[in-house]
Parts: sequence; C-alpha cells; structure tokens
Amino acid sequence: MILISHRGNINGIIQREENKPEYIREAISQGYNVEIDVNIYKEKLYLGHDEPQYEVKDEFVMDNKMWCHAKDIYSLEKLKTLNSIYFWHQEDDYTITSNGFFWTYPGIKLVKNSICVLPEKTKYKKIDCAGICSDYIERYK
Repeated sequence: MILISHRGNINGIIQREENKPEYIREAISQGYNVEIDVNIYKEKLYLGHDEPQYEVKDEFVMDNKMWCHAKDIYSLEKLKTLNSIYFWHQEDDYTITSNGFFWTYPGIKLVKNSICVLPEKTKYKKIDCAGICSDYIERYK
C-alpha cells in the first residue's frame, strides 16, 4: 500500500509546518510519499495551500515521492512539463492522477486503484485500495 503524508503531516496536523520543504523532506526520510500543494507565482514554483509560500526548484517536485496538487491551471500546466506526479481537484468525488490512480474524496466509495484521502474525516469500515493520504499516516504503517 502507498502511504502518503498529507502536506508533510505524519501524526496530526501542524499547520505552521505544512508544505515547508524541510517538513516534506522529513516525511520522505521516514519512508512516506507526500502530497504537496503547488502554485505558480511570477513564473516560479511555490508550495502553499491557500497562497504561494515556499519557493522551490523544479527538481523538488520531480521526485517520484511527491504527489503534486496543482492549485491552478498554470501550476497544472507546469507540472505536466516536468513529468511530476500531479493532479487537480476541488471537491470532485474522483480525479485521476498523472500516474493513473483515482484520488478519492473522503467518504466516497473506494476501488482497488483508489488513493483514500483523509480517512480520518470519515468512517470507512474497510480500507481496501492502492494507497492512503492522511495527516495521521503513521497509523497506517
């Protein structure tokens, strides 16, 4: 099963750390993949959920442990040119990631190819899918 840290969180939400490159690297060093929020501002890549916060080089998002959530069409376009793992969604039940998985909104039916997103926000009886993205990903080791 693919274990994906949500914005670098492993054992709960620490908002002031989310999407910080050092925080993300720490989650990767512990063996996790990481979902990150990617923005384009003045033609440069930034991490940050609601706004561009942390500038990163292209190579940062090209790591195959990064699952890049494009926050707008410009970041989506850029991520495609970098061969990153990327996707865009708002509150869609499912979206398809560039590497072929179904990014599945919390509480929506899971299938074998799903990435179960934030299972802590819902009450799945059984999580039977390809991966999990969670703020508490340590629970699923």
